[in-house]
Amino acid sequence: MADGVINNTNDLKAEIVRLRLLKEEQKEAIAARFSSPSAIFHTALSVFPKSAGNKNSIFNQDIVSMLSRVLLPMVLNKTLFRNSGFLMKTLVGLVSQKASGFINEDSVTGLWEKVRSLFDKKNKPADYGIPPESEAS
Repeated sequence: MADGVINNTNDLKAEIVRLRLLKEEQKEAIAARFSSPSAIFHTALSVFPKSAGNKNSIFNQDIVSMLSRVLLPMVLNKTLFRNSGFLMKTLVGLVSQKASGFINEDSVTGLWEKVRSLFDKKNKPADYGIPPESEAS
């Protein structure tokens, strides 16, 4: 009686029994999804599919991009635009959402490598090779 019309009390009782059975089946299925910590972890990860589709979709971004979408507007509104009005904070939020699309794990890693290479060059001793008037030449 999935979409049937209930005409009498027997039909109503049968529909109530069917709905209770359906409720128990769904309850068992949900309990299986949250039965252990690993099941909970896999359930949470199932929200973020691993497809190589559109990178602009919120579910196809890396963790750095997702965090920058939340943290960048919040940091800007709490620091630089602290005493600004509602409209200015809304505009900052919209612009920073678009700008956070350019921030991903690769760009952060590349920037970190550039900064690290600057400090690594300063600490290395200079090797000028063998001097021309040395005994080896």
